[in-house]
Amino acid sequence: MTFKKKRAFHFGGASWLLLCATADGALAQATPPSSTQLPEITVTAPSPIVRRKPAPPRTPARVVRAAPGQIRQPAAEPQAAPVAAAPQQGVLPVVTDQFATVTVVPNEEIRRQGTAQLGDLLFSKPGITGSTFAPGAASRPIIRGLDVNRVGILENGTNAGGASDLGEDHFVPVDPLATNQVEVIRGPAALRYGSTSIGGVVSATNNRIPDALPSCAATPFQTYGLPAKAPLANVGSPSCVTVETRTAVSSVDRGVDGGILIDAGGGNFAFHADAYGRKASDYSIPSYPYLFDQTRPVNGRQPNSAMQAAGASIGGSYIFHGGFIGAAITQNDTLYRIPGIDGADHQTRIDARQTKFTAKGEYRPDAAAVDAIRFWAGATDYKHNEIGLADPADLSSAGVRQTFTNKEQEGRVEVQMAPFNARFAAVTTAFGLQAGHQELTASSPDDPTSPLNGLFDPNKNNRGAGYVFNELKFTDSTKAQIAGRIEHVSLSGTTPAFVPELFDLNVDPAAIGPPTARNLNFTPKSASVGLLQDLSGGLVASITAQYVERAPKPAELFSRGPHDATATFDIGNPNLGIETAKSIEIGLRRATGPLRFEATAYYTKFNGFIYRRLTGNTCEDVACVGPADPAFPLELNQAIYSQRDATFRGGEFQSQLDVGPLYGGIWGIENQFDVVRATFDDGTNVPRIPPVRVGGGLFWRDANWLTRINLLHAFAQNDIAPVGETPTASYNLLKAEVSYRTKLDPTWFGAREMIVGLVGNNLLNENIRNSASFNKDEVLLPGIGVRAFANLKF
Repeated sequence: MTFKKKRAFHFGGASWLLLCATADGALAQATPPSSTQLPEITVTAPSPIVRRKPAPPRTPARVVRAAPGQIRQPAAEPQAAPVAAAPQQGVLPVVTDQFATVTVVPNEEIRRQGTAQLGDLLFSKPGITGSTFAPGAASRPIIRGLDVNRVGILENGTNAGGASDLGEDHFVPVDPLATNQVEVIRGPAALRYGSTSIGGVVSATNNRIPDALPSCAATPFQTYGLPAKAPLANVGSPSCVTVETRTAVSSVDRGVDGGILIDAGGGNFAFHADAYGRKASDYSIPSYPYLFDQTRPVNGRQPNSAMQAAGASIGGSYIFHGGFIGAAITQNDTLYRIPGIDGADHQTRIDARQTKFTAKGEYRPDAAAVDAIRFWAGATDYKHNEIGLADPADLSSAGVRQTFTNKEQEGRVEVQMAPFNARFAAVTTAFGLQAGHQELTASSPDDPTSPLNGLFDPNKNNRGAGYVFNELKFTDSTKAQIAGRIEHVSLSGTTPAFVPELFDLNVDPAAIGPPTARNLNFTPKSASVGLLQDLSGGLVASITAQYVERAPKPAELFSRGPHDATATFDIGNPNLGIETAKSIEIGLRRATGPLRFEATAYYTKFNGFIYRRLTGNTCEDVACVGPADPAFPLELNQAIYSQRDATFRGGEFQSQLDVGPLYGGIWGIENQFDVVRATFDDGTNVPRIPPVRVGGGLFWRDANWLTRINLLHAFAQNDIAPVGETPTASYNLLKAEVSYRTKLDPTWFGAREMIVGLVGNNLLNENIRNSASFNKDEVLLPGIGVRAFANLKF
């Protein structure tokens, strides 16, 4: 096989030809494989350096460098678009050309899972879980026990925005219903996006900014949500419109969701529009949810867990010989309730709105030194109101208890140099510059004159960074990467001069310090080195080492007030210093043949690990008391941002084995395992760490059908913090699914392709509590449920 673009992973089955869009505009294509050789398809954004496998020889002949979505062609001989087709469903995607593990959730899997939040979508992936603070409504991904300020979330290469990193109760404004692919990027490639991605980056991609012209040519199968793209050398092509519908219903929450995606193009212009909506009631649970309060009626459902959401986007691109430039505007609206005792008592709900503008582009000049120039830009205007009862006994007291806003702008530009021969290796270099500005508020109308009004006073965050990636190809089987990043972060805000653990402003108004303006500056520096080695038998080994510094985030520095939705009273520390992580990761992967697997082990030493520590004290309004106080307990748990040295170590494994043919298809077995152990230097446990998990199952697939049954066992989590955390029981999560996809005769009712299916979740109806969640003792994950879905392509 001859490959023209980078970032390939193997995705198997019968003979097919794939054309799949990448986040930075690159496409990959593969020729039909043999029965044991799995073809390779595109992974979107793990590395800023676009490689080709194998790299084509450079010749003195003048060529037009391919624009995104186009293979290099002689300028005088533009060719037609290759026919696009989708791979068989359910094949484990294994990425072998990256220096650290990349987890890929392809389009067809997103369509089958149908979750509303990225944390729920990734919950069962090795090494990944979700915060599940409000299952189905607010769940942020957790990678290797690291969350919020160490996990970046991107949409089409720019920050997703929102306020999900300011509180576990806040939703992630990236809905999988409008997403075509999700990748979890770890290791050196995460330096591209910032030092606040020590744990990794969750990158969601869609076609809201088209990077190529759509094609209406008939295909055996389309990759759902990614229409076939015409080569950019053939701009001026006739107009084309494709339409896709996505619909589903679910039993566990009596939910319904649906969306429509439209892609159109002609001449030099391509356009995209989509709209979606979802609605769900309180979800069913296996048993009583509250561990320490048996007095409340629940009627078989998790109280206060309903949600609804809607969104829409419109975008377009101008496509020219050598590149494209485009923009999109997106609106996300959601209204969801916060489960748990306090949330149910106060009928707490969050009403959120986000307007986001994004732009990106790429230009491949006909130059000897520069291979490509790319840019990404985004601006977010986000606001949500936390609504609830001021007095649980007075239903007329409902109102806004707190308001969060986030106005954020960012931009990133990269220049990728053409490879050059350094004698000892072929060297490819990419330079990047990144800048951003953020303004946050978290006010409360309950007591605007209080020195502890809202979670924090308004604050600002300015950041700028430069980075460089160098990839060295010693031989076809041996490659290395050296990368570095330097940032400057300026944070300004106001916070009390000091906040003791115990105080009562009603008794002593001077118990906390006066408001003090803070202007803090940090210059984090990071570097990484990696080695990638192809071995015999289709094996690929990798080893990476990283040194990453992270500046504290505004919430860690400036918090000093109640956060009702999480039932905590957060106290920041403006004296926090830079957090440093030194990591090493080794991996072994295989993506070809009947056995596909990836195994990874890692070790990370943190100096000055910043975390939110529950003290055992409780707070309310303007007072915090200890257990010995007669007023104890008050409404909120006290949480203080603290800094200590810590060590994280663990590993992940997953595999899939095609055992053999059965009834015209292939049947096989799959399994997974992950573990993370996190301790402070004194031997105590880092709080809220996911448990050890092991799982496996059976599958059968052919060109149209996929059937699968899988059991994931999570062991009990007894390695807990000494204060404010309880053990979590083990559980078994049994899932099963069947889906069918086929071509249709468009003369019937216009549809050309269809995929339909049924997915069963928690089929044992087990009590599942997430040890990484703040409210696990009051919130059960959904019980037994079935989801039916249908996608149509017109």
